[in-house]
Amino acid sequence: MTADQPVFVAGAGPVHTPAVLRHCCDGLRAQLEQDPDDDLDPWDDPDVVVVYMPRFDEYGLPIRDGGTSMVVIGFCPWCGARLPESRRDAWFDEMDRLGLDPWEDELPEEYQSDAWWRKDEPAGTAREFVEPERVISPA
Repeated sequence: MTADQPVFVAGAGPVHTPAVLRHCCDGLRAQLEQDPDDDLDPWDDPDVVVVYMPRFDEYGLPIRDGGTSMVVIGFCPWCGARLPESRRDAWFDEMDRLGLDPWEDELPEEYQSDAWWRKDEPAGTAREFVEPERVISPA
């Protein structure tokens, strides 16, 4: 798995990208540290409930339509914290600034992962998440 690929939710396994270490809570982190069922396409695996796209620093719920679409979410389903704003628009702005067509041109390696936005962050920097005013829990 490369740093550009989404991180899926299902069976046991390792963290796939350094960005995963910086999620808002243990619930979300535990979901994203799991590996999908090897017999299923992760986008079709019903056990995959959350995906994380490191390149765009966005979280989403996969759409089971045979493709790789997802609904981007703004709040953690486990703790309710506000998730980071997607960097998708900034990534496409960078492609324009560099004069690159993301669908036609070969992209610099750093733009194929989260490296392009992480380069400005000091190593070991913790993310700041906005905690909800009230957490609704089934317990």
